[in-house]
Amino acid sequence: MQKSVQKILDSKDFKQLMSKRATVSTILMVLLFAIYYGYIFLIGLNKQFLTQKIGEVTPLGIPLGVAVILAAWVLTVIYVVWANATYDPEVKRLKGQLLSK
Repeated sequence: MQKSVQKILDSKDFKQLMSKRATVSTILMVLLFAIYYGYIFLIGLNKQFLTQKIGEVTPLGIPLGVAVILAAWVLTVIYVVWANATYDPEVKRLKGQLLSK
């Protein structure tokens, strides 16, 4: 059993799967950081822009802050959909190879 586990870990399919997961995770993480820290930098560097009123009382910073939170949810949904459609079936296939040996 240990040899077959090592064979799966050393396989090209497993390494490609791990590489793809790392790529997808890194891209989504960079997007999340860019959105979040972009908002934080905007607060620090251009408060006047964020204090502009939308309507009578709501400053622009409030809907932008909500958009940052919603963007985090959207990125999470993107990862979950990708994992369910691509990653999980491939893991299941590799597990099947391991159990069939």
